[in-house]
Amino acid sequence: QVQLVESGGGLVQAGGSLRLSCAASGSIFSIMGWYRQPPGKQRELVATITHGGTTNYADSVKGRFTISRDNAKNTVYLQMNSLKPEDTGVYYCNVQIFGSLFWGQGTQVTVSS
Repeated sequence: QVQLVESGGGLVQAGGSLRLSCAASGSIFSIMGWYRQPPGKQRELVATITHGGTTNYADSVKGRFTISRDNAKNTVYLQMNSLKPEDTGVYYCNVQIFGSLFWGQGTQVTVSS
């Protein structure tokens, strides 16, 4: 059974930083990542990372966000710097294995101007 436990969201002023964590259990996942859902909008990709460390970022977060993973702990992180109000939303951890996708419960990130 796959379980994802997210932590690290909160309220921060523009220009500030937050670090999200997602601890996974139940398998070793080929791809781990983060998506977000801004208020009134659809869920969108933020960043992904493969088991080997290859990363992919949305253009809107390149240079500001860094995704990493600790394979020994089966945990994925998202370091978010230079946050902007448009980064506000619910952030969801996502893991993938053999074509199956699993989602965390989501953690709220609010960036005030």
